[in-house]
Amino acid sequence: MSKRVLITDDAQFMRTMLKQLVEEQGYEVVAEAEDGKKAIELYKEHSPDLVTMDITMPEMDGIEATKEILDFDPNAIIVMCSAMGQKPMVVDALEAGAKDFIVKPIQAEKVKETLDSIFNG
Repeated sequence: MSKRVLITDDAQFMRTMLKQLVEEQGYEVVAEAEDGKKAIELYKEHSPDLVTMDITMPEMDGIEATKEILDFDPNAIIVMCSAMGQKPMVVDALEAGAKDFIVKPIQAEKVKETLDSIFNG
């Protein structure tokens, strides 16, 4: 059974690109969220194996959503996606419990490396 992924980003084009890259690696995208609140709701509904999480979003940012998902499921695997200029936020995200981060603009090879590293040790 393939690993299941929830993609969270407020930009539709980014969700579409990430979905394509994740599916090319053989993983299933079970849902997409446009903000942190929706990500929490969809996490509880789908119990994905991994969540990609944008940091800067309306409603609730990715760091707050990461904390709430981890409160709900301490074993959740969350990978932050953020622009390089947000380095302090990436540190905050890792401290909040994110397992890794992917820098935007997203590169296919980095997505592959990150997924391989998390799922195949």
